[in-house]
Amino acid sequence: MGFSRSDPMVAADWLVENLSSPDLLTVDASWYLGGSKNAGQARCDYEAAHIPSAVFFDIDDVADHASALPHMLPDAETFASKAGGLGIADTSRLVIYDKNSYAASARAWWMFRAMGFENVRVLDGGWNAWIEAGGEASDAPTAVIEQPFNAQKRENLVKSLEQMASIVAQGSHIIFDARPSGRFSGESPEPRADLKSGHMPGARNVPAGQVRAPDGKLKSAEDLDSLFGDTSGPIVTSCGSGVTAAVLALALARLGRDDVAVYDGSWTEWGAGDHPIETVRGV
Repeated sequence: MGFSRSDPMVAADWLVENLSSPDLLTVDASWYLGGSKNAGQARCDYEAAHIPSAVFFDIDDVADHASALPHMLPDAETFASKAGGLGIADTSRLVIYDKNSYAASARAWWMFRAMGFENVRVLDGGWNAWIEAGGEASDAPTAVIEQPFNAQKRENLVKSLEQMASIVAQGSHIIFDARPSGRFSGESPEPRADLKSGHMPGARNVPAGQVRAPDGKLKSAEDLDSLFGDTSGPIVTSCGSGVTAAVLALALARLGRDDVAVYDGSWTEWGAGDHPIETVRGV
């Protein structure tokens, strides 16, 4: 059974009513970048309180560990093994949530779609919306039975460094950069050492936080349309390391653009090499 709507989000009220559906699985994909809120803390937070029967999806674990870049998309075989090991089957319906403003739930949503799995949605408003809707918080371990999962990478949803170099040179795609405006303009330093400041030539800046409404839910299609402006033509999103780029892809999917690609290496890759960079000063 599939989801009835094409929108990438589901409401917390809907999830409360449908949580017991036998084919519906909830996935906690919380993830924190550095500082006190790191990957280990996210798992601890999950163990302390999660949606009943939810499994924990760690984007740093479901990754290409042969790459020097953080949490890069793994190959299809690895992804299938990890997903199946969490009890996710080809016939499952997934609702993914997190506790930090879509950062990793959007990334996980994109990862499943990039592996050919479309029966996936993101919980609008995340954990906070679940609690506000009267959803229960559980600390009980989730029993998992491994399931067969078939993954087939959709190359059109993932862009490599070589592809981005061509896109920038030819101006063939709209590039939306999800980083904060200061990092995009080059006026603020990058949090990762040894990365240049600025942005890819021709890129447009839409900080990921701007796609959220004051209540933490994804903005309406009308508001998102005003935010993004012209979205006709091929689109690729980028950010610091490929996480919040997926937040923009999620927002664009609400506008009917479910074909948006993510530059997986993002600025961690581009800003570390000898690639063309623009700043607010045009340098």
